[in-house]
Amino acid sequence: MEPSATDAVLIRREGRAGRITMNRPKALNALTYGMVGQIWEALVAWQSDPTVELVLLEGAGDRALCAGGDVRSLYESRADGSGFARTFWRDEYRLNALIGRYRKPYVALQDGIVMGGGIGLSGHAAYRIVTERSQLAMPETGIGLIPDVGGTWLLAHAPGQAGLYLGLTGETMHAADAVHAGFSDSFLPSANVSALTAQLCDPKGGDVATVVARSAQQPGPSALAAKGGDIDKAFAGDTMEAILATLARMPGDWAAKTHATLMQKSPKAQKLTLAAIRKARSLRSLQEALTVEFRLTVRLFEDGEFPEGVRALIIDKDRAPKWSPPRLDGVADTLVEQYLAPLPHGADLTFEAGNR
Repeated sequence: MEPSATDAVLIRREGRAGRITMNRPKALNALTYGMVGQIWEALVAWQSDPTVELVLLEGAGDRALCAGGDVRSLYESRADGSGFARTFWRDEYRLNALIGRYRKPYVALQDGIVMGGGIGLSGHAAYRIVTERSQLAMPETGIGLIPDVGGTWLLAHAPGQAGLYLGLTGETMHAADAVHAGFSDSFLPSANVSALTAQLCDPKGGDVATVVARSAQQPGPSALAAKGGDIDKAFAGDTMEAILATLARMPGDWAAKTHATLMQKSPKAQKLTLAAIRKARSLRSLQEALTVEFRLTVRLFEDGEFPEGVRALIIDKDRAPKWSPPRLDGVADTLVEQYLAPLPHGADLTFEAGNR
């Protein structure tokens, strides 16, 4: 039985810790709009509560921390315009920004699947811990969207061209890859998570940074790092067309597979993702990147690209999205510039003190 709206996220005090447990295991702990509000209220309250020394984020079950946002509810809201989508993303992105600037230690256990909205809840944490079960990804271009929830900020600061590769292809990162890419900080075997949690919650458990550091183990070799030379070569081009042309000339199965993967994604979302990640490299903060992402997600919702991607991959599951335009050469540079521009009528995302 799926948890009710009130217990879809479990929020409580345990010892010195404020604990947040994503509690929709049958839905891989997907993030709903109601959960966004509950987490926000808890974090705001704990920030000024002297008895709460740290925050601990985890997922119920052993399959996922959070496999993403509740895109089905966004899809179903489309007949009423973009009001719900704007509200959902506005509040979610403000929550992501709060996590990024949180004044107390915020520990995220990135155990199992962590995608989309799950990256937003954990990727900006002060302490990000992966296990051998971890699978992190930003697969948004496959549903006609761009990597959001601060994903462009994280991808922009990955080594070399790894961020572009991950953001455009949606490729999955395992533990060592996530640490290499800067989405995570340390590795811990899943069998040791309970002991770490107990020590973090213990009022006499010691300094959080020391506790986490002492528990960490080596994650092993990173396949992403091993492919760094090929990734840097393939994704150095100024345009999506140049990237695909380079991949087409490169020998080997990896280049062919990567080329084929990119050809399945939304052409519009790919060009916007490329532009957004490169733009994020020159931005000053996570908040600025979230503002750009908000412009793009709203416009991709309103022009139908995101709803079509959700329909094809999640609702009807025919895996045959009708992208608009269907080819990269139909996505003009002027369209990219228009989508990156501020939203009209002062509708951009803002981060005034204390807002949601």
